[in-house]
Amino acid sequence: MQQPLDPVDLAKLTLKDAVLDVVEFRGETTIIVDPQRIVEVCQFFRDTEGLEYIFLSDITAVDYFPKEPRFALCYHLYSMLYTRRLRLKAYISGDDPRLPSVTSVWASADWEEREAYDMMGIIFEGHPSLRRVLMPEDWDGHPQRKDYPLGYEQVQFSFNYDDIERLKPRATE
Repeated sequence: MQQPLDPVDLAKLTLKDAVLDVVEFRGETTIIVDPQRIVEVCQFFRDTEGLEYIFLSDITAVDYFPKEPRFALCYHLYSMLYTRRLRLKAYISGDDPRLPSVTSVWASADWEEREAYDMMGIIFEGHPSLRRVLMPEDWDGHPQRKDYPLGYEQVQFSFNYDDIERLKPRATE
């Protein structure tokens, strides 16, 4: 078995301008990458001997509203061979939140990208079946965006029990 290579040094050397920044925090490494080159970067980390991040554990989306770039997509990778983790992060604009799909690299990205689309409204170009996965198809908006209107329901306690009970909708016969 080959010795594991340093993913940061190898990425900087090989991918050059696709690597925008590297953040080390509490023993975790995050590589900030060019969003338009995310497929190339993911293929590099999956296929390079000595790295072999063959498992995409999840994709998460973060909303930094009102800052711009508004969204960040975080790809959490795991190398089973070398038992180590890596996070790739790509920042995208809130005006046109889109980037290429990585379903061609990891088939498991299908559902993860659909969830990010459904909850945050991020478009994954080249996705085989981009549609809502949690909300109804006719739902308006994306509920995990920071500017999405919050619903409000008063909490029922002993002091306001009768008021809340009176306002609850009931089925009629």
